[in-house]
Amino acid sequence: MKEQMDFKYLQRLAELYPTIAKASTEIINLQSILNLPKGTEHFITDIHGEYEAFSHVLKNGSGSVKKKIDDVFGRTLSAADKDALATLIYYPKEKMDLIARKEKNMDDWYRITLYRLIEICKTVASKYTRSKVRKALPKDFAYVIEELITEKPEVLDKEAYYNSIVDTIISVGRAEVFIIALSELIQRLVIDHLHILGDIYDRGPGPDRIMDKLMNYHSLDIQWGNHDVVWMGAAAGQTACIATVLRNCARYGNLDILEDRYGINMLPLATLALHVYGEDPCLLFKIKGSGSHFNKSEDELNRKMHKAITIIQFKLEGQLIARRKSFGMEGRRLLDKIDYEKGTIRLEGKEYRLLDTNFPTIDPKNPYRLTEEEKGVVERLQAAFLQCDKLQQHMLLLLNKGSLYKVFNNNLLYHGCVPMDENGKFLKINIYGRNYSGKQLYDVLETYVRKAFFAVDDAEKEKGKDILWYIWSSPNSPLFGKEKMATFERYFLEEPETHKEKKNPYYALLNDEKIMDRILAEFGLGPDAHIVNGHVPVLQSSGESPVKCGGKVLVIDGGFSKAYQAKTGIAGYTLIYNSYGMMLVAHKPFTSTEEAIVNETDIHSERIMVEMAPHRMHVGDTDNGKALKERIGELQELLNAYRSGRIIERT
Repeated sequence: MKEQMDFKYLQRLAELYPTIAKASTEIINLQSILNLPKGTEHFITDIHGEYEAFSHVLKNGSGSVKKKIDDVFGRTLSAADKDALATLIYYPKEKMDLIARKEKNMDDWYRITLYRLIEICKTVASKYTRSKVRKALPKDFAYVIEELITEKPEVLDKEAYYNSIVDTIISVGRAEVFIIALSELIQRLVIDHLHILGDIYDRGPGPDRIMDKLMNYHSLDIQWGNHDVVWMGAAAGQTACIATVLRNCARYGNLDILEDRYGINMLPLATLALHVYGEDPCLLFKIKGSGSHFNKSEDELNRKMHKAITIIQFKLEGQLIARRKSFGMEGRRLLDKIDYEKGTIRLEGKEYRLLDTNFPTIDPKNPYRLTEEEKGVVERLQAAFLQCDKLQQHMLLLLNKGSLYKVFNNNLLYHGCVPMDENGKFLKINIYGRNYSGKQLYDVLETYVRKAFFAVDDAEKEKGKDILWYIWSSPNSPLFGKEKMATFERYFLEEPETHKEKKNPYYALLNDEKIMDRILAEFGLGPDAHIVNGHVPVLQSSGESPVKCGGKVLVIDGGFSKAYQAKTGIAGYTLIYNSYGMMLVAHKPFTSTEEAIVNETDIHSERIMVEMAPHRMHVGDTDNGKALKERIGELQELLNAYRSGRIIERT
């Protein structure tokens, strides 16, 4: 049976390569690709809506562009010239507008700049096949750029040939757009593949712009973070997730993301908030962060909307927990633990006084029931989220490019943790009546995430929607990994001990090599592999290192979000994995795009070599290389079949 199947496969392969010559040529082509240097991978995590900083790090490839400038020009350019050239590559249009105001002879500047960019293009293109470079070329200038970056041995006077092309570009007035095209090509070729390890959404003001940028990125994968998953739940119409998304936006003064950029009408919520909390100052619901762009009346309205959606969230979560007993989260139903007359709440046998006791929409006898006005707001918001085309497109990108984990080139990528006990044993978690642990837990949760969007059976679809909220906030969720989400306590209780969110033992065991090797083995990897992890900020200011377990584990959340930077001491870690090895990059805070263009200030970054490859890695050392080697083996079998007469050539 197997021999019959193998022969049928060879017959299908013969349709693609109908002659010995064609099969042989393909083997030669694939073998040459195996010997090219490994492409550069770029790892970024926990972006949290910080579009400008993210965009800049994407443009500079975490220092990869400057590294190429150094490689090409060495000491032949001054540091100032290198900075100017790097800024031009990051922001070509904006930088040229500034230069044109000062430069007296733009033609000379164009000529010098074009030659410099062409030299960098030659270097960054040398790692790829001509076919791959050709696909990356901008359509308008594909032929000309290919001529300029390709060695032409048949041309005797190469200098005159290239000079002629450059002079023509300038004389016909196309130098500026050509420089833009070359700069974008360099950005494109410096990074071969991008990994986003979760938490694109919440806190910062530009998650939608980040998603727009990722929609056009040439090669990427995304490991969902808990903040991404709650937005996915909202887009699927899960009401507790919708309330959570609104509360997070209100908390950081970002409701305009929903209203202005996703077109979700905030008027019903604002009307409810003014009606119910008109005389309530809602002082516990101040904007976290600057909030300086709000005037007094806007700030007051935001606080009232913030409180209104927070109470709705607690009600909806209480209903969900009661409905899904298997989630085991009864302890997070807190509204029925309040003594509304005394203004206190009893938690774990201890009574605490509430900082705010004005709850006009809560019926103490049935605290999780929505009022008719609240119900109307929730229904209108649900319809708006489901009908928002832009949001649905962004979530489709997360579904198509995303997953809960990724195994890629001997690295295991995930956002949070593998839930375990104090001894490092994987916890068995009940998901809708069955227990799962380790990789199986990740796999079943991802299956339900996709059911939330694509299941035909209504009951399974509802299970999928509810599991998105579970992944967001459950102590047993691999994307959350804490004993509780203390949202209620942080708003309403003064006592710091109630605010603590104890982490899963996984985080205390990150330096235990046996346990980390067990995780790698669980996902099909050997002890020489790495775990790349996001989610929990590394406190560099307290001396914490992102390198754990002797370099086996790399925790690269260092505080991209401005909300974290005072705590972490830096503005995020990124990771570069190129043909020479793995390097961590620690970033200082990004000021602004305008300052980067005007003053040529890059994000100051420090590179830390994590692991040097024993030899320069090639495509043959990668997952893609393994697939190419399998293809070569299949083609060699096809050649044997041709030469033995089992399959006849078709000419």
